[in-house]
Amino acid sequence: MHLPHHHNRTIPGLLLLSGCLLPVIAHADFVEDSQLSLDTRNFYMNRDFRNNASGNHKAEEWGQGFMLRFNSGFTEGPVGFGVDGLGLLGIKLDSGRGTSRTGALLVQQDGEAADEWSFLGLTAKARLAQSVLSVGTHEPLLPVAYRNDTRLLPQTFEGAQLVSKDIDKLTLTAGQFRGTRLRDSSDYEDMKMVAFAEGGALVGGGKPSDRFNYAGASYALQPNLTASYFYAELQDNYNQHYGNLLHSLALSEGLTLKSDIRYFDSGNEGNTTVDNRNLGAMFTFAYQGHALGFAYQDQSGDTGLPFIGGGTDPWALNTVTYNHFLRAKEDSWQVRYDYNFAAVGIPGLTLMSRYVRGDDFTIGGADAKEWERDIDLGYVIQSGPLKNVGLRLRNVAYRGSHTTDVDENRFIVNYTVKFW
Repeated sequence: MHLPHHHNRTIPGLLLLSGCLLPVIAHADFVEDSQLSLDTRNFYMNRDFRNNASGNHKAEEWGQGFMLRFNSGFTEGPVGFGVDGLGLLGIKLDSGRGTSRTGALLVQQDGEAADEWSFLGLTAKARLAQSVLSVGTHEPLLPVAYRNDTRLLPQTFEGAQLVSKDIDKLTLTAGQFRGTRLRDSSDYEDMKMVAFAEGGALVGGGKPSDRFNYAGASYALQPNLTASYFYAELQDNYNQHYGNLLHSLALSEGLTLKSDIRYFDSGNEGNTTVDNRNLGAMFTFAYQGHALGFAYQDQSGDTGLPFIGGGTDPWALNTVTYNHFLRAKEDSWQVRYDYNFAAVGIPGLTLMSRYVRGDDFTIGGADAKEWERDIDLGYVIQSGPLKNVGLRLRNVAYRGSHTTDVDENRFIVNYTVKFW
């Protein structure tokens, strides 16, 4: 259920809408277990296309986003009922027709970014024991459908989902999505597939779909070892099996090794030619604020890994800030370093840096390769009137054979107000 709108929406308006989410009901658990918060995000992005032979050489946008989230508790009784609400408002601060389309702001038919746009999504939910059925707006964090939240406003999906935790250490998940609202849109639309064929072209034969079915299970084999399996199908496009092992091992005092192994096996549905196996492994050593990780991702088959288009993040290990490294037959490796400055007495300051390189694929019949380097510097203010304001500077450099080279900077300011 959603109520999109493009004009004349303000934060007081969103707060008023939140009142509609509180039904006249006297059940204490419904009200006392409820939560209401407002996330604010100021987002600036500048993307420089270094060698673009045609079209724009720059994309630059700046906006202010507001995300109002209400989550009720459940009514009393064997079956408890509740309702969640998500109100989104995006406001353009700066953008021109020649520099729009970063994915941060809604772009109108005339090429100009909208001054503002908004969205209201409602979700009905019911709980029996430790199983919850939800129908309406979802922000999934699933390995087969991971919503994108790397711009001004988050992507959402519309559908139904059942999550059960009735069996100890086992989480079962199943559902169906009927549409997606992209991160720079206020309306739902059918879902589309993205997958690369050999030579660099997109896989053909697919068509927009209003059926994405999925089911999966996650089981804690040991306190430090979890296994997961999911099956998904985007009707008339592709089917996909996913398996994952997560393990954490204490090597010595303060030194741990985290292992993350992911495998996708994807095939065709309808008239597509999807054919992909993707095996990735990442091993990360952590010690006193330092974390050093190494990853390798191997792809085989006639196409790259398929995923839902429109900004949805494929849950592959080498999906990073700008590029997916998921071209047909592309193999890639990554080295990543993180540091938490709290270890040296500067709490709130963090650093992330990584380098990813891919090769063994072709574009237009020619051998090709590509790489990306990302640096994130974040700080959460620890005290004073701006306490808990989060600042993040993100720098990206991408270079590739027969593609457009990109330099990119993003600056993000986040703050959350919790009403109750």
